[in-house]
Amino acid sequence: MSNPLLEPFEAPFETAPFDQIKPEHFLPAIKKSIEIAKAEIAAITQNEEAPTFANTIEALERGGRLSGIVAGVFFNLNSAETNDKIQKLAREISPLLTEYHNDILLDEKLFEKIKTVYEQKSQYDLTPEAATLLEKTYKSFVRNGAGLNDEDKTKLREIDKKMSQLSLEFGEHLLKETNEYMMVLEDEAELEGMPESSKEAAAALAEEKGKKGAWVVTLDYPSYVPFMTYCSNRARREELYKVFASRGYKGDANDNREIVKQIVQLRQQRANLLGYKTHAHFVLEERMAESPVKVTDFLKELLDYSKPVAKKDVEEVTAYAKKLDGIEKLERWDFAYYSEKLKKEKYAIDDELLKPYFKLENVIDGVFEVAQILYGISFKENKDIPVYHKDVKAYEVLDAAGKHKAVFYADFFPRAGKRAGAWMTSYRGQFKEDGKNVRPHVSIVCNFTKPTATKPSLLTFNEVTTLFHEFGHALHGMLAEGVYSSLSGTHVYWDFVELPSQIMENWAYEKECLDLFARHYETGEKIPEDLITRIKDSANFMEGYQTLRQLSFGLLDMGWHGTDTSAIDDVYAYEKELIKETELFPEVPGMLSSTAFAHIFQGGYSSGYYSYKWAEVLDADAFEYFKEKGIFNKEVSDLFQKHVLSAGGSEHPMELYKRFRGKEPSPKALLKRAGLISE
Repeated sequence: MSNPLLEPFEAPFETAPFDQIKPEHFLPAIKKSIEIAKAEIAAITQNEEAPTFANTIEALERGGRLSGIVAGVFFNLNSAETNDKIQKLAREISPLLTEYHNDILLDEKLFEKIKTVYEQKSQYDLTPEAATLLEKTYKSFVRNGAGLNDEDKTKLREIDKKMSQLSLEFGEHLLKETNEYMMVLEDEAELEGMPESSKEAAAALAEEKGKKGAWVVTLDYPSYVPFMTYCSNRARREELYKVFASRGYKGDANDNREIVKQIVQLRQQRANLLGYKTHAHFVLEERMAESPVKVTDFLKELLDYSKPVAKKDVEEVTAYAKKLDGIEKLERWDFAYYSEKLKKEKYAIDDELLKPYFKLENVIDGVFEVAQILYGISFKENKDIPVYHKDVKAYEVLDAAGKHKAVFYADFFPRAGKRAGAWMTSYRGQFKEDGKNVRPHVSIVCNFTKPTATKPSLLTFNEVTTLFHEFGHALHGMLAEGVYSSLSGTHVYWDFVELPSQIMENWAYEKECLDLFARHYETGEKIPEDLITRIKDSANFMEGYQTLRQLSFGLLDMGWHGTDTSAIDDVYAYEKELIKETELFPEVPGMLSSTAFAHIFQGGYSSGYYSYKWAEVLDADAFEYFKEKGIFNKEVSDLFQKHVLSAGGSEHPMELYKRFRGKEPSPKALLKRAGLISE
């Protein structure tokens, strides 16, 4: 059987041939690509010449490229367009890849050669990027068990194998529970308060699920969030909230409690085996934050500033709910509903007022225009590039001279095979080799409100900032100019990776930017200036509460990974203890975050959730520089492109940041922007 994954990709720009790939191609392609990669490693270890930077470090960097591409296509589809076949394959493929990576990292001959080069590094005249590659390569082997004895290496392999399986199971349970649930409403009165567009979407969803004539609400964000925000039916809000907030914690086949315990205990064992106190100590050694103490101090400092403001936020909403509807005790399922009503009363603004100005296609054009003004790149849809689902669009990205820069995929709507949330990923990274600059293939995946029979996809302002956020990550990938793919684009310290994404959100609040694209989808009228003023005025509405919520996730993550968790039995009791300082509502038994916390148990954020707040410090400080000079100032955008977006992980992020900004970042810019301090 010919296998498109093992043939040269003939599609435009060597993009993945999604139109030819079938599930049955993956396992043989993974096995064959691992075989090829092992032969490439053997060529390094069996080379009788003395180890050098070129024949060892650079050769290793080039090795395994095919397996990386095949695995990238597979796991991206497992997140964005999965099915039972793909999930079954993931359970077979994941251990194979774990085993293969361990074979490399635990190869004694290979490590000896790397160690020799590392110990002789003073003899080489290395560029800063090459020196970073050598340091990173050596450390990754040491940090993954190269120095262990044979018995401990076997233990490490077993742990890694189990962890990869458990992580897959965690995600499968979450997706299954999300897909299986639907709230069917037979009476339109039960949707009172819902905007017409949301009702229409609920009716379309009902038809799709064979419940014609009814309305269906699911746990997907575009369905869940509007219901919790606008539906006046308190009992139904409570019902939906309790199902959502107990995902993975219902004592059924999708329960994730045991998986959570096993994952954290295996991470703890792995860290101990490698000589680290906890998983967080292991992870943070390679982060800007450096240690669990520093992260916890950082989170607690923000907690000190935000908690008094958050308390006032909740008190204000509580008083408002009592005045409006006689609610004596504000519950968690009331907060979004009454805070939205209060926001509308205070600022004469809400999502329904704004959505007509944020037609998805216009927002995409807007973000493309921002990229063109700042970085000189343009986007052209190319229908010859194969895509993996009819909703996905592919674009060719061109530089200012009209030369090919990247391929960009955009995938915006929820579906059964796609996990919740929004993310950026890539199918091919950027690197330079043999005089050729190999350009990247980058994708952003979101879950926005779908068009209906009568309306296009109209985004909430939160969805607009999400699109800008993910596009910021995409720019980091598309504008990469590294020599080595493992240091290129988003391959940076985890607590630096959110800077390019979070800084992009700032433009969405600026008149100069909104004037480029925010037009009423029916009349073409520009967004009125007073609405932009209200967006800015309301930007910090409930910011104390939102900050506290983010900090609770950061503290939860550090609690699971920064202390010895081997004796923990009760996931619920442990979580409640960890986040008690951030709780402002009465406890609702049966509600749990950990069992649905995909970022840390399925994604790569374990011991790294704090990085959202850490990067906010960087992005507030960096955007202050843009504001000083002008948000479209070419001098500042050139500096940001050169030292942040194009530089990738070529050097330590603080050095790159200081080159852009001229100084270290100050948390004051964030606290000021968030309204947590006055000046």
